[in-house]
Amino acid sequence: MHAATTARIDEVWPLVGQATRWKDWAGFTSARLLEEGDPAPDGVGALRRFGVGPGGSEERVLVWDAPHHLAYTIVRGYPVRDYRSDVELRSLEGGGTAIRWHGTFDAKLPGSGHVMQAVTRAMMARFAKRLVRYAERNAGELRTGERGA
Repeated sequence: MHAATTARIDEVWPLVGQATRWKDWAGFTSARLLEEGDPAPDGVGALRRFGVGPGGSEERVLVWDAPHHLAYTIVRGYPVRDYRSDVELRSLEGGGTAIRWHGTFDAKLPGSGHVMQAVTRAMMARFAKRLVRYAERNAGELRTGERGA
């Protein structure tokens, strides 16, 4: 999934790199850090929990290369095996940020791969769209460290 925003990379990265910020834009009702990583708090090894209502997933950070690359694996709450997602950010010439969000996994149930691939693509597209919309709507507040709606 590819997307672009007029928001600068230093405005977009905290939204992706900080677990608690996902609640601001991703459509989750809860987003929290269960274990800190390195560098603290959100770096490699961090365990994050994201939820909607009573359901949710837990993700372990694999790569945290601020402000360019976040990779994570889902360890609980998604019906696939060996899930890995990479979110890569690149500054665009003249301003703005290019976003590349991609993931891989193995099907847990025989024959479910195509369905889960479609679900995962739709989820990544929804996340990318929401990230762009939030970053652009709140760019000024993101620069000053304030949180917008």
